Amino acid sequence: MFGRRPRFSGKEVSVFMPSTIDEERSPEQTADSSGRGERATDWPTPAPALPKAPENRFADPCIAAGLLVLSFLYLWLFRRYTTIDPDEGIILQGADRILHGQVLYRDFFSFITPGAYYLLALVFKIFGNSMLVARTLLALYGGAFTAFTYLLARRVCSRATALFTAYLVLITCLPWRFMVLHNWDSTLWACAALYSAVWLVQKPHWGWALALGSFASLTVLFEQSKGAGLMLGLGLGFAILMGFARPRLHFTRAQWIALVAGLAWPFIVTLTYFGSQHALPALMADWSWPLHHYTKSNDVPYGYQDWSGATRQRMFYSGSRGQRLITLLAVTPCFVIPVLPILAMILLVYWLLEWKRGRLPQDRAAYYILSCCTLAGLLPSILIVRANIIHFVYLIPLFYLPLAWIVEGTDLRGSLTRSLKPAIIMGLLVLFSAVGMALFLRAKDANSALRTRRGELRAAKPDAVIEYTQAHVPPGSKVLIYPYRPLYYYVTDTISPTPYEYIQAGMHTGEQEEEVIRDLAADGTRVVLFEPGFAQTIPNSWPNTPIQFIANDPVADYILQHYRSCRVMNSAGETRLLFMVRKDLTCPQ
Repeated sequence: MFGRRPRFSGKEVSVFMPSTIDEERSPEQTADSSGRGERATDWPTPAPALPKAPENRFADPCIAAGLLVLSFLYLWLFRRYTTIDPDEGIILQGADRILHGQVLYRDFFSFITPGAYYLLALVFKIFGNSMLVARTLLALYGGAFTAFTYLLARRVCSRATALFTAYLVLITCLPWRFMVLHNWDSTLWACAALYSAVWLVQKPHWGWALALGSFASLTVLFEQSKGAGLMLGLGLGFAILMGFARPRLHFTRAQWIALVAGLAWPFIVTLTYFGSQHALPALMADWSWPLHHYTKSNDVPYGYQDWSGATRQRMFYSGSRGQRLITLLAVTPCFVIPVLPILAMILLVYWLLEWKRGRLPQDRAAYYILSCCTLAGLLPSILIVRANIIHFVYLIPLFYLPLAWIVEGTDLRGSLTRSLKPAIIMGLLVLFSAVGMALFLRAKDANSALRTRRGELRAAKPDAVIEYTQAHVPPGSKVLIYPYRPLYYYVTDTISPTPYEYIQAGMHTGEQEEEVIRDLAADGTRVVLFEPGFAQTIPNSWPNTPIQFIANDPVADYILQHYRSCRVMNSAGETRLLFMVRKDLTCPQ
């Protein structure tokens, strides 16, 4: 099934890059009509035998569209599921602030670029401000991920292999962390940028140059680290193609102008807007803030799994042997996924050598070089930010491309690759399907209804925090949720009296902590939701946090001095929070 080549019937010619695996040409087949073989360092001359791009066939665009629709319908099943993960509240609450007239950076703090905030605020403005609207947008992203993966893989793989890879993306990408995060937005633009780059090399046109520049800039404006890594990788890939190919790949003047215009216009619009809002100094300070603070606390080993000791004990040392075996199968991809970008760099070297030796047609080599360089460029963005498994998962739609190339195996020479192909396919199918099934069952079995002010959600357990807070705090009220539970702001329709959705000891600065204390005191905030056990999670989740910051927490000290505890509440995420009021007030009845 995998690797089978359908008969070619098209007439389209691609000078730079073939678009499918349907026909492979050996060096002997590249000989011209005079019998002279093509040099290994030359681009192949046009030949009628080259296949059409998948987008120019009838079946492949239909399949890509079908994947988008089917993926959206599958991910719709996850729309209401929540673990009350705190990270999801950052973008949601920021978008809500924007809807209420606040300006990012000037009125509230963020250390990421503004794209996700303003896109979500626009969606809320059009379709309504609710969790389900945001989650619907997320399901659309998932559909786009599978379509992009299919079309990118299809250029050098059979239809069956491309479908197989898209299936792996569907079951293990967004279901792994179905949350409204800027990471998914930026991955979407990164996929679009690589897709545009492939088209630009395959069919040079100023429109693709404009699209490439625009999507690359948008990636930066949705997550600066990922955007920088993407530009690094694409720049390296084009440098190789423009510096070593014979004849060299070159752009026309119109294409260069379009590329520069695409790179420039998103930044011009962004800087003009924030300049008009007198927010440029704050913007510059917030964009550079992670380099001095966030990355230090989030420094973890490569492929870090974020498992606590209790979690490891429960997963690998409790239950029957059968249960432990199933768990082992389900977590194996956690160790495979971080290897994929490294594998892409190895394949880059391999295909460069194959290209030099004349064993790989130039058009196929161009595709592999551009794709592998892009994946290699994205890897530093993970290493700089946080090299745990989740940040690899965010890039699954691109990182799974090496799996497609290995499963196809056409451009990997040697009998070992061919002999192991059935085992590789079966292993990937079993292991990744086990992960997908575990993620699906986790969402399906969440039967506790959480009735929030932003729509009804489902969780594995009831959430007393939402229920009690909504019963005693009116919508729109100012509440401090400390230190790190920003999703509760959004689902309960409350807002922080400070510019921060969360403030974490060891990550934020002492000056920022003092600002929170001043704002809390000046506002006279009546209610605080306080998590007393948060410090116990820091060594596992942020193991590089200096111990002195854990031991000395001035914001927690201020809260305990000025607020009294009224009720202990258990969240659906298995954390315990205290509902506290100012000491001069009585607890709600």
